[in-house]
Parts: sequence; C-alpha cells; structure tokens
Amino acid sequence: MNIRIVLLVVLPLIYALFACGQSQDIVYLQALMDSWQNRPPSWVGSDPCGDKWDGIFCNDSRVTSITLVNINLMGFLSGDIGQLSELQLLDLSYNKGLAGSLTPEIGKLKKLAHLHLIGCSFIGPLPHTLGSLPQLSSLSLNANGFSGPIPPSIGNLSKLFVLDLADNMLSGPIPVSDGVNPGLDLLFNTRHFHFGNNRLSGEIPSQLFNSNMTLIHVLFEDNQLTGTIPFTLGLVQKLEVLRLDRNLLSGHIPSNINCLTLLRQLYLSNNKLEGPLPDLSSMTILNYLDMSNNSFESSEIPPWFSSLQSLTTLMMHDTGLKGEVPVDLFHIPHIETLVLRNNRLNGTLDFGDSYSESLKLIDMSNNLISAFVQRSHSANLMLINNPVCKLEATETYCHQPKESNSSYSTPSNNCIPATTCSLDQISSPNCKCAYPYTGTLTFKAPSFSDLGNSTIYTSIQSSMMSSFESNRLPVDSVSLLSHPSMSSYYFVVNLEIFPSGGERFSRSEISMIGFLFSSQTYRPPSSFGPYSFLGNTYLFFSDAEKGKHKMVSIGVIIGGSVGGCVLVLLLFIAGLHVYRKRRAEKATSMNTPFASWDPDKGNGDKPQLKGPRSFTFEELNACTNNFTPTASIGSGGYGMVYRGTLPSGQLVAIKRAQHGSIQSGVEFINEIEVLSRVHHKNLVSLVGFSLDAGKQMLVYEYAVNGSLKDSLLGRSGIRLDWTRRLQIILGAARGLQYLHDLVDPPIIHSDVKSTNILLDTHLNAKVSDFGLSKPLGDSNRALVTTHVKGTVGYIDPEYYVTQQMTKKSDVYSFGIVMLELITARNPVDNGKHIVRVVKESMDRNFREVVDPTIGLSIDLHGLERFVDVAFRCVEKAGNRRPKMSDVVKEIENIMEATGVNPNGESASTSESYGWETNGNNQLERSPLYM
Repeated sequence: MNIRIVLLVVLPLIYALFACGQSQDIVYLQALMDSWQNRPPSWVGSDPCGDKWDGIFCNDSRVTSITLVNINLMGFLSGDIGQLSELQLLDLSYNKGLAGSLTPEIGKLKKLAHLHLIGCSFIGPLPHTLGSLPQLSSLSLNANGFSGPIPPSIGNLSKLFVLDLADNMLSGPIPVSDGVNPGLDLLFNTRHFHFGNNRLSGEIPSQLFNSNMTLIHVLFEDNQLTGTIPFTLGLVQKLEVLRLDRNLLSGHIPSNINCLTLLRQLYLSNNKLEGPLPDLSSMTILNYLDMSNNSFESSEIPPWFSSLQSLTTLMMHDTGLKGEVPVDLFHIPHIETLVLRNNRLNGTLDFGDSYSESLKLIDMSNNLISAFVQRSHSANLMLINNPVCKLEATETYCHQPKESNSSYSTPSNNCIPATTCSLDQISSPNCKCAYPYTGTLTFKAPSFSDLGNSTIYTSIQSSMMSSFESNRLPVDSVSLLSHPSMSSYYFVVNLEIFPSGGERFSRSEISMIGFLFSSQTYRPPSSFGPYSFLGNTYLFFSDAEKGKHKMVSIGVIIGGSVGGCVLVLLLFIAGLHVYRKRRAEKATSMNTPFASWDPDKGNGDKPQLKGPRSFTFEELNACTNNFTPTASIGSGGYGMVYRGTLPSGQLVAIKRAQHGSIQSGVEFINEIEVLSRVHHKNLVSLVGFSLDAGKQMLVYEYAVNGSLKDSLLGRSGIRLDWTRRLQIILGAARGLQYLHDLVDPPIIHSDVKSTNILLDTHLNAKVSDFGLSKPLGDSNRALVTTHVKGTVGYIDPEYYVTQQMTKKSDVYSFGIVMLELITARNPVDNGKHIVRVVKESMDRNFREVVDPTIGLSIDLHGLERFVDVAFRCVEKAGNRRPKMSDVVKEIENIMEATGVNPNGESASTSESYGWETNGNNQLERSPLYM
C-alpha cells in the first residue's frame, strides 16, 4: 500500500480517535518528547499520567502541569505544546540546552496560568500570540536571547501579576495602547515590570502609568531609553522599587515623584538628568537613593537628605553638589554608605559627636574640603584629592585604600570539614561530602549596601532552609559564597545546596528546588528586594539514565481508548502497521547500505569505500586492551571515545556507540560516506569502521593535542598565543572552504564548534565529526530540514526560523568559534550569548573579555580586524555573511600584516607544549602539565 494512501486514511482516524478517547494529551506529549534530549529516565511506559513520569502532572489523564526545571534538557520547544489544551503550568527554566524560537503555538494554551522559561537559550522575537493567554498570571522569560520588540498584545493579559523580560536583547519602544492595539498600560493588575538589561529605546510613554496600576517594582535599568521621566509615574502610589538607572534619560525629575511615599529603593544614576533636585522628604521609608552621574543644577546639600531617617545608602557622586557637608547627614540612624565624591563640597568635614554606628563607607574624594575634625570612627573614610590632604598627607584617609578582601563563605557548622572528598564533591557546612546543586542569586535592589555584614548571609541561609523544609525538599544545608561588590549594580551570591540522605540529588529533586526559585516561592527577607536565580547544570543525578529510553508505542497508547473508538483503533493500527513496516525496512537498508547488493545481476562486486577499512570487533577490542577505562579519552551523545594502537603502531581514536546513543545509524553511515570522499590536511581522516557484532564504531586518526576547546579552557596544558590561534583558525577555515567549494556536490558540515576542531602533533587544525553533514542538492543553495540540529550557541538563527541550512549556516558557527578563540568563553554563559558579551564589552573596554592567556602584555596585531570578520560571520541575515573563501582570505591577510606566514605550520612538535615520548614511542602528557 502506498504510504501516502495510508496517511490519508490514518490521519482522519487519528483526529476521530482524539474526539472519543482520552489519550490525545499522551500522543502530543510523546511528540513533544521527541524534540528533547536528556529526558528523565522515569519517562517509560505508555501512560505519562498513570506511570508517573517525573515533571508531568495530570488530572483525569489530561496533562495540567509540566515542571522540568534544571534537568539538562536539550532541544527545542515544538509546536506540539499548543495541543495540551488543559495545561496550566509550564516551567522549563534553567535548561541551557533548550534553544530556538518560542513557538507561536504557545498561544493556544487558553488555561495556562504560569509560563516560566528562565535561563534557557531561546532566541528570536517574542510571538504576539503570548497575548492570547487569558489566564496567564506569571510570564517569566528572563535570561534568554530574545530579541525584537515587546509584543503589544501582552497588554491583553488582564490577570498578569509578574512580567519579567529582563536580561534579553529586546529592542524598540515600550508599547502602549492606541485605541486599536493593546499595550502595557492596560495591565492594571500587574505588580512587576522587570525589563532591565535589554536594548529598549525611545521615550517612556506617559500613558504607561496611571493611578489604577498596582505596580510595586518598575525595573527599566540598563536600556537605551530617552526623553524625560513621565509625570504620570508619580500616580503609581504602591510603587516600592524604581530603577531607571543606566539609560539616556534627560530633563527634570518630575516634582510629584515625592508622592511615591511607599518607595524603598530609587535608582536614577547614569543618565543625563538636569535641573534642581526634587524634595523627597515625604519618602520617609526610603532606604536606597542613587542619583549619581547626572547634571543637576549646582546646589548645596539639601536639608531633606537628613530627614530620610530610614536611609542606609546615599549615592550622590558626580552631581555638582557644593558647600559644607551638614553634620546631620552622619546622624541618620541606619546610614551605612555615603558616596559624595567628584563634587564641589568644601569647608570643614565634621561627623559630630553622635554619628551613626552603622557607617561603613564615607567617600568624599575629589572635592574641595579643607579641614577635617578627627574623631574616633570605624568607617572607611576617603578624602583623596581634597585640599586637606595637602596638609595631612600621611593620614590613611588621604591614600587609596587597599582592595578589600571581604568575601564571604559559609563556615562549618561546629564540625571539621571533610578533607577526603572525591572529585567534584564538596564538603558541606555539616562536613559531609556531596555533590551540591549550585546557582547564582542576583538581588536587583537590596535596601542595604554593607555587604561585608555576615548577618545578611545568615539571613539568606536561614530563610532558604525554612523554605526548603516547609516544601519538604531533601536539603541538608546551604552554603553561600560571595565577593561583595556593588560595582555590578546588583548584589550577587553564589549558592551551594547540599542533599540530605545521600550524596546526590535526583532529577525530580533538582527540578523541585529549581522550581522553588523560578516560581518565586522562595521569599527572602523583604530588605533584599526582587531577585532572579540562575541554576547551573547538574551532572550528578542519583537516577542517572541507564540504557535506551523505551519508546512509547502509539498502538499501546491508543489501545487505552474504549467504547465507540474500538473500530477506529483497529483501522488505525492496521494502517500504522504498514507504515512502520516500511519505515523499518528503510532504516535497515540505510544501516546496512550494501546488504542487498547482488553481484549475480551484472552489477559487479559490492561498492568499495576508498580509504577506510572494515575492522572486526576483536581487532578493535585488542588495540584498546578490551576498551579499558584507562583508554577512554572522552565522551559525547554518541558514546565513548577510546585511544588505541593498531598492530602497525598507528595511534587511532575509536568512537564507539553506546546502547541508546542519540546518533542514528543514518548518521553513522553518513559520516563514513562523507569522510570516504573528502581528503584535506585540515579534515580529520577516517581510518576505518566496524559494524561487527552489531557494534557501531568509527576509527579516526588520533589528534594528540585534543580539541581546540580543551586548549582554550586550559585542559590540554597548551598555551595558545595569538600567532598559534591565528594558524589554528586559518586551518579550520581552509577545511570548511574545501567542503564548500572543492567537493562535488558541496558539503555543509552542520556542526561547526570548537570541540569539533582537533589539534594534531604540530597543532594543525583538523575539522571533525561529520555525523550531521549534508551534501547540497542540485540547487546548490539550501537544504530543508524537518528538525533543527546542531549545538546550542552555534546554530545559525536564520536556520532556526526557516529550517533551511546553507553554507552560510557553517559561516555563522565558524564566527562563534572565532569569538571563542579570542575570549575562551562558552557560546552561551549564564544566559548570555557570546555575541552579546563581546559587543557590550566593545562599548566599555574590549580587552576585558580577551583571554588573558593570549598574552595581553604584547600588542595583538590584527585583533580588531579579526573581531570585525567574526561579527560579519555572525550577522543575523545569511546574505550579509561572507563566504568561507572570503573568511580564509581575510585571516591570511591579517596574518601577513602581522608578519606571520599563513602557510607555515603551527609548531614544530607537540613536545614544545607539554607532550613527551614514553618508552613505547607513544606521546603522553608531561608531568609538568598534569
């Protein structure tokens, strides 16, 4: 039966089945699962609800909640999610391997109340269909790579409580309603506007705020907003935190801002504000005030400063203040920090007799203070570059203080820390060796500034443990690590959360702990203000996956349907049987491409692959000493990689598929066929392969210096200076150019990344791993794929959207490798893409992101030109990227201008960089580099 006919018959029957059965969610969940890797091992059986799949919660066999937080999921969110019509909660936060665009199908989830995708790697525009979720209460999409404008349709979400879009690359104006289209001014019930660290531009619309709004947090910091602060902001009576700092705002601060009597934190620094300082004396509970780096009218310190009796921090540097500093300023009961440097303050500085004991920092540097009445005080006083220091130059306050080492680490809990913990284990505060779950807490607007005070850390620790206990989470203890600094404008704390009852957490336990933060269930003390959390990847699950995931049989799933669906079920199974039989036959033929070859039909002998030879399992078993663990040199989704020695003495790397490998037989055959017909000194050579005993193995030439990634991260013991990096990247570029321009038909590599660029004895680059490579068809333009494949951080954003892979897709990935080469950073780190990190650094000091091991003490000739080429490679539109041949020429020109021969090898021998020859004439790592 023709497969098209089968599908024409079967598909309507499937829809009929959905109408009369309760298995529809199970089928769509299975489809959703197929787009993810690293799924929980509990996901077996035919019924996610009845079999209790981790993270899946149901009501009468309908999926109502998917909570898979921080379990290292990889893949993308397919449109099948839109079919789970009863879904109320979707939380996939802290899975950095989840990428691609956010499907518009999300708008079909009419009962969805909570959508949390924090700290993943999603990119592209936010779909306007987000405004079609009438029940949505919390929308947290922070710490991704979303770009483009904020959809005006979000204004339709009348029940929205939390709107967190911070730490993305969103651009354009803040949308408001215009009588036809909705806007954010219609969100009367929303309490949180978190838009910080984006690229939003234009004026803050006056229409955005009104007296009907219930906002308590407005965080617009670090954008490109212009114009004046709208007068209507003073109408939002419940506002507690306002951050407008680090924008391009100008004009006067509206006088009615003093109507915000519940405000606790006010940040207006680093703008272009001018005019007089407004009277804020009515803000009686204000804790933190920062109006630094603005161009206010020169005036004396206003008396209302001293009336703010709840103030802990006053930041007024670079604001044009003049005159004497009033004594009352030091008598504010809880004042911790006074920073008034770079002004025109003069006269005598006097703390008075009853200054606050909370004072820790007083910075009056670069003023005109002529005298200081010395009294006993414990505060760190700075009077550098004041006239008083010309007379009292020996005083400590006239010298730059030594850098404070006030880092904090949770002490042991009356026990002796363990000293024999195994690799990757850490001794907990209770002195138990374990594998902690780690992450970063970022407090966006704390009410204090004395970060050296240990009580603030014990407060976090106590509140967090109480939250874990009340939610019955198996946590033994919490350790906090911090290097206190407000230079980043936030208070950042690194967490280590230790398991109780064992050394490791399970996936479900990690997910529950992560959900505690993503859902804001954990509430720190009120003085810490709003926070965000980013969980790190956890690699030590107690329920580590064993063997291959059992695929859910659609026949079994549908077999759960009863009553009037029996006839439909039988017809469906009959059609499906034919379809699956044909698929099995096709898969068999692809995994054994020469099995059906018949020489007796006049076709001659079986096709012979040029170069690679076929090995038996016994041969490869012998050359790896029975695949001993000591021969293992790496692992991946495909399986383990072993070092072996052939009888001829040749060193080889053997990639052995493990049971349940994510690489299919198609990819295995594909790599053999690709490498059999390409030969270039910058492409890894395939020595042979084995299909013996049902074991898939590929045998490559051995690259003794590992991958480029290994060297960039310092794992290989090789220091790559600027010249060597240029030689390596040029070799990789030439390898890709060969695939694109000199192979017929041309080949798209499809998985260019630093781990797939290997280094031989002479540090020559060898592009490897051709499992995803594809030859271009007759059009020689693009390949259309049904699923986006590749590695997160390297994948062409245009390919994400169009699913059309081109040569320019390789160029984009290569551009990411170029940026890695100069920064030694991961493509995606803490939710930020490397392109964004490098671009932002260029606005400040580009050298701060350059890998220091390159050798910053010398002039890096051609570095700026190299970065320019990299940015051209990562242009969003493929037609604006150069060809690989152009990239090769650019790098060659950079090397020639630097005085380096582009045709020379990287090094004379690997022994110069940490390798030595042992007694068996094999290369091993020198002890100096271990």
